[in-house]
Amino acid sequence: MPRTVKRVLIGLLVTLAVIAIALTAFVWFGPVPVGDKKVMLDFLLGRGIDPPRKEMITARLKAPAGFALQPYSTDVPLARFMVMTPEGDLIVSRTRADEVVLVERDRNGDGRADGVRVLLPKIPGPHGLVLQDGWLYVGERNAVGRVKFDSINGTISGDYQQVLTGLTSDGFHQTKTIGFGPDGWLYLSQGSSCNVCAEKDPRRATIMRMRPDGTGAEIYATGLRNSVGFDWAPWDGGLYATENGRDLLGDDFPPDELNRIEQGRFYGWPYVNGFGVLDPDIGKGQEAKVAETTVPAHGFRPHNAPLGIHFLRSARIPPGYQKTALVALHGSWNRTKLDGYKVVALQWQDDGTIIERDFLTGFLGPDGVIGRPAGISEGSDGAIYVSDDYAGVIYRIVYTGQ
Repeated sequence: MPRTVKRVLIGLLVTLAVIAIALTAFVWFGPVPVGDKKVMLDFLLGRGIDPPRKEMITARLKAPAGFALQPYSTDVPLARFMVMTPEGDLIVSRTRADEVVLVERDRNGDGRADGVRVLLPKIPGPHGLVLQDGWLYVGERNAVGRVKFDSINGTISGDYQQVLTGLTSDGFHQTKTIGFGPDGWLYLSQGSSCNVCAEKDPRRATIMRMRPDGTGAEIYATGLRNSVGFDWAPWDGGLYATENGRDLLGDDFPPDELNRIEQGRFYGWPYVNGFGVLDPDIGKGQEAKVAETTVPAHGFRPHNAPLGIHFLRSARIPPGYQKTALVALHGSWNRTKLDGYKVVALQWQDDGTIIERDFLTGFLGPDGVIGRPAGISEGSDGAIYVSDDYAGVIYRIVYTGQ
């Protein structure tokens, strides 16, 4: 190895070691309340844990009566968001591993995925995924790209091409989530660069939209600190997005949010939190923003970190789950006592109100955290899939009625 290259590698290793030591010191001795230091440190360092044993899954994880749960794959470390192909394969982003993989459908009927193979290696921070008109679209850290995808064979062809470039990823919240709306436009959410601040890049903390080829990109809604997940209600086409509220204001404020996103609306961040409360750090002198802010459609418990959201829409929706969305609560870190770490069902009532109920629980227990739900997908047969980016498991939940 040339001496210059060796010096560069040594310098890089030293830098990484210093960062790791600094992060460890911050988590263990810093001023921020951290309910589980190991979970927080693992998150900051981008590492996971081993999948839980089958006995622990059976003992800990609970779905509602009439639903059966089993691990579908334990071979996707750092599994984040998913999209189901027409043939029943799952395409999964491994954001912190910089790759997109295909989890092969269960052809032999044993209830487990038949294998995992890499579709797209060396994609910087892939997160959101969507299939449209024979293309697989990927929300990268700094761009949106696409490649031709053959759903029958589960293969890609041709060159991977970026349709939108120049997105920023400095600071916090670097992931990009994408989805196609009923209007045929490609929507893109990207979080803020900070906990609370006035952004330099007006595209941060927004939801944007563009045409499928990346042209005509425009800001659609603003004031959204970190809307990691979004989906459209199948009964009226309304766009709903999860929202991670700011940190460092104590255990119980502000609430995380579900927002109904409408074009041109402002949703409060960084000046207004939750249901119309001025921010104590940056809200002074911004009282007029309260009247401009569109209040949430629903409030989650503070710091539960809602990520993926998916409206149930298969022809086999279980009884009592019409007009229902499932939301993955990734779990708190900025709390003295952990909270979240589960999947909840949001059920729309006839009067427009939303009731939140537990759907999949047990990731958080007296002996610690065994997983962090991240993404949700649904098969044409009604099976529900939940990704866990901490233990690297994809769970399959089916309604049996028993």
